[in-house]
Amino acid sequence: MQQELTRVRVWDLPTRAFHWTLALAVIGSIVSAKIGGNALVWHMRLGYLIFTLLVFRLLWGLIGGRWSRFSSFVYAPGAVLRYLRGQSRADEHHDVGHSPLGAFSVFALIALLCAQVGTGLFADDEISTTGPLNKFVASATGLALTRWHKGWGQWLIIVLVLLHVAAIVFYLVRRRRNLIRPMWNGDKALPAHVPASADSSAARVLALVLVTLCGSGVAWLVTR
Repeated sequence: MQQELTRVRVWDLPTRAFHWTLALAVIGSIVSAKIGGNALVWHMRLGYLIFTLLVFRLLWGLIGGRWSRFSSFVYAPGAVLRYLRGQSRADEHHDVGHSPLGAFSVFALIALLCAQVGTGLFADDEISTTGPLNKFVASATGLALTRWHKGWGQWLIIVLVLLHVAAIVFYLVRRRRNLIRPMWNGDKALPAHVPASADSSAARVLALVLVTLCGSGVAWLVTR
């Protein structure tokens, strides 16, 4: 007997705002880096924005909505194998939040962006742009971090972003699952017993306070 479906809040507003703001900031940072010149001022500003967003997401992954918390998509090896075999248990809810493969993509992108932001803070292009924390490392260290930032780091992020887009297209075309709509309006059509994410006004105010504190911390760090 097919279960009756209802609209369930999966992605809270702070998570959705984080997702789309991060997407725009990453695209903008890549484009501004390719343009170079005066655009590097915006490249650095976008880097600080990405820094703020990453710190916020790491904290929100601990206290955010049910399906935004890392605990909801940190999977044991057995759960991953069941998912790959198409044998997921109903209580694992792999079709609700991030699937095991989606979780791997999320963690990989966050880790790479953290590395990219970190190396950018200490970078020095030896022309006109220097990271705000470059003065705290030796010249050779700063140049090594710059090579990663402009080379492997940049291209790995581009590859991951393209894979992310390809996965969205695959699910839409082959599996008839629209992953964009839930990340836009927050809801999915799911069985009524699936737990929803908290997305109250209080939670949104908490997220706003949190992201403001994160931004203030980043501003303090980069202006030391």
